[in-house]
Amino acid sequence: MVVAMRLALHGCRHRPFYHIVVSNKRSKRNGLPIEQVGSFDPLPNKHNEKLVALNIERIKYWLGVGAQPTKPVVGLLAMAGIIPIHPRIEYEASRKLKVKESNATTESSEQETNE
Repeated sequence: MVVAMRLALHGCRHRPFYHIVVSNKRSKRNGLPIEQVGSFDPLPNKHNEKLVALNIERIKYWLGVGAQPTKPVVGLLAMAGIIPIHPRIEYEASRKLKVKESNATTESSEQETNE
């Protein structure tokens, strides 16, 4: 049996909430998991923080027995320091930062021209 560590979508419309679960790779996204090992709230709270709760012991156990994390879960685990950061994650983060900075500079230059 191939085991995957992935995100299971919960919550309601316009308010997603994910459980990090270990389940059979062939089961449905929100199917019955083997175990829930964490949670992830992608919407920022009033302090502009995205909340992640992880059961590190169980995650390390499942990675040790061969569970294969999906790309989003790899990103969360790398940010938490459980696994090494993949170069793809560093590249995507730097690319998003450059886009954000360029958007900020264009907006500031547009405001200066309007004044």
